[in-house]
Amino acid sequence: MAATPQNPAAAPRRKVSRHRGEGQWAAGHFTPLNGNEQFKKDDDGLNVRTRIETIYSKRGFDSIDPNDLRGRMRWWGLYTQRKPGIDGGKTAILEPEELDDKYFMLRVRIDGGRLTTDQLRVIGEISQEFARGTADLTDRQNVQYHWIRIEDVPEIWNRLEAVGLSTTEACGDTPRVILGSPVAGIAEDEIIDGTPAIEVIQRRIIGNKDFSNLPRKFKSAISGSPLLDVAHEINDIAFVGVEHPEHGPGFDVWVGGGLSTNPKIGQRLGAWVPLDEVPDVYEGVISIFRDHGYRRLRTRARLKFLLADWGVEKFRQVLEDDYLKRKLTDGPAPAQPVERWRDHVGVHRQKDGRFYVGFAPRVGRVDGTILTKIADLAEAHGSGRLSTTVEQKMIVLDIEEGQVDSLVEGLEALDLIVKPSPFRRGTMACTGIEYCKLAIVETKARGASLIDELERRIPEFDEPITINLNGCPNACARIQVADIGLKGQLVLNDAGEQVEGFQVHLGGALGLEAGFGRKVRGLKVTSEELPDYVERVLKNFQAEREDGERFATWASRASEEALS
Repeated sequence: MAATPQNPAAAPRRKVSRHRGEGQWAAGHFTPLNGNEQFKKDDDGLNVRTRIETIYSKRGFDSIDPNDLRGRMRWWGLYTQRKPGIDGGKTAILEPEELDDKYFMLRVRIDGGRLTTDQLRVIGEISQEFARGTADLTDRQNVQYHWIRIEDVPEIWNRLEAVGLSTTEACGDTPRVILGSPVAGIAEDEIIDGTPAIEVIQRRIIGNKDFSNLPRKFKSAISGSPLLDVAHEINDIAFVGVEHPEHGPGFDVWVGGGLSTNPKIGQRLGAWVPLDEVPDVYEGVISIFRDHGYRRLRTRARLKFLLADWGVEKFRQVLEDDYLKRKLTDGPAPAQPVERWRDHVGVHRQKDGRFYVGFAPRVGRVDGTILTKIADLAEAHGSGRLSTTVEQKMIVLDIEEGQVDSLVEGLEALDLIVKPSPFRRGTMACTGIEYCKLAIVETKARGASLIDELERRIPEFDEPITINLNGCPNACARIQVADIGLKGQLVLNDAGEQVEGFQVHLGGALGLEAGFGRKVRGLKVTSEELPDYVERVLKNFQAEREDGERFATWASRASEEALS
């Protein structure tokens, strides 16, 4: 029978697909669209602490619920670490329970990078007693332990919290550590000290269940340093010190930065914010992310994707109209930094006449014994304060002039170099396959050996250079914005064997003309060939560069032959 208006049922039935949306709460989409959203709806991640303290720490690893183990425990800084002996070729093949060791990485959040010597000593003592000596400095100013047993976690929390430290929301779909200038409040050239804003945000936001279920992680930074020393370009929100021609010192607001497999440089909102309004703007932006952020696909659940779809003008309008209920003041962009290094390494005068001393471990790798010795050394030279940087470095603050030389000598006796080579100063590495379940290749030892080789082979090289090694595509070590970024993967050697190696990114940068590195077609290098490759490229740079030319600028114009 033919279909007619009176008999529509006779028409062929057409399948109707219903677009589920992006899972945005503001659009009324509260039904979880993936497993992560389901376990977060089932129970807030912050609630897992009670189970850790009362059940899991007493009954052991095997008693942990899987949704807590690989989900909610991140809300308290805990990730399972990689089982030893599993090679990189199995990273994407094995099930999570096959990759899991019965030990944890535990991340201690250090907001603003600020530490007292008492706090650092406790961090070191915990490392020695509970973490087999491990204690890496990260590129987000944190400290990471490994080999942590679930049975020991409550005691570790007690010791950290007794000195004002925390692991609260150090991981998970939460507001992560707030980066801050490591020389806030003391630097001679500082535009404005952002520390009071960091402290208010900590009290208002961190551990608050209004913000403990975000679409994914939320990274932030606040710095009043003209060196732009917190990698503001790659945070979800960043406040950068500027001088307004009418209103004086305050902050320029950036949103939507991030790296991983789909990198984006943050964008300016064009707004100037005074110090006392920074927490309100932070809360407004994180609320937009919570309410409007995409929750359907984890790969699109960062703020940068929402910003890309909305555009800066709409984002600012929604922030002003729906969250702040007022207009923001237009303001200027930050000036380009006058220095190439942004890590504060070396000896520098403070505005009070004392000095701060920044030093470089190898690729952030320290240990508990070293950290306790640093605390002792700082106190012996009259300091009670230190700070961590976003380049895996550390700084001793408040040193009298007459104590500087002795402190430098003591640090360098611990292989903590105050006047490092460009290679020691500019090389960073993520955790790598040693402990990380996502990693494909080894990074920490590879980075340390690369530093030694380059110092031996081209000791005359004196240009700022950043070399970042990452064990997988997720860019924890910021490979896309390094002069030489190395993304870990399996490659074929000359014998046709699959071995550890890296895809190469060249000419990325932050601060000075921020942008992502260039990939030369087919350019991959085995781990064993890495020193030869980097030496060759740097010598080509030395031979071809124009007067005053940076590596990143040269790499953007160099021939593929010179980069291979």
